[in-house]
Amino acid sequence: MIGRKKLAGQRIAVLATDGFEQVELSVPVTALKAAGAQVEIISLHGGTIRGVNLNKPAGRVDVDWTIDEVSVDEYDGLLIPGGFINPDLLRQSAKARDFVREFDYQRKPIATLCHGPWLLSSTGLAEGRALTSWPGVRDDMVNAGATWLDQEVVRDDNWLTSRGPQDMVPFVREMIQLYAGGPASNGALKRRHSDPQRERPAPWATTAIRLMPKMSMGTVLGIALIGGGLFAASRAGGGMGRPGAAAR
Repeated sequence: MIGRKKLAGQRIAVLATDGFEQVELSVPVTALKAAGAQVEIISLHGGTIRGVNLNKPAGRVDVDWTIDEVSVDEYDGLLIPGGFINPDLLRQSAKARDFVREFDYQRKPIATLCHGPWLLSSTGLAEGRALTSWPGVRDDMVNAGATWLDQEVVRDDNWLTSRGPQDMVPFVREMIQLYAGGPASNGALKRRHSDPQRERPAPWATTAIRLMPKMSMGTVLGIALIGGGLFAASRAGGGMGRPGAAAR
């Protein structure tokens, strides 16, 4: 799929600022470039922005344009990386909120994961939409009027959301499909009540934080993917005793 350069000619904006989760920018950007897209980093300031691996400083990436220098009309899609700092800073920016609103107004695809949906909720656009996010901000999504689903990816019209790095593989697959104008791999979205809040934090996340600061970006992603797979397997086997869905 990626080898056929199915996104050739597309221009994708990555809206990020300091505190973005390193794997949530670098992995999708690498996949987008491999699929033939032109990817540009848009930020609140010029120069470089600093990433994080969970709660520790990581590498920097160059900013291509500030948000004042670009127009939504120039882009075919929007990617918003997560990390708990990056979207918190972006949601406080009126220009960032307006940038996202204009993408949605033009029905252009928007993909985000982890804490990135915080920005969607602050735009006032989440009412009546279905999405997912980092489980810890589930209540913020519900309070914004969204239906929150505890699944690896949620495709709702022009929005694609995912829970975090543990779901990176399906997120990247569905992101390419979204930007290429293809259907969701799991078919049409079935709307329902919000899933309940988790009963405990994800063990992989707490383990990864305890092992910092010596872990690389690749190690963080590896622990997340393994932990996400084990969690999915436990749910499939009924090991978590998960209660039925609760109304939002």
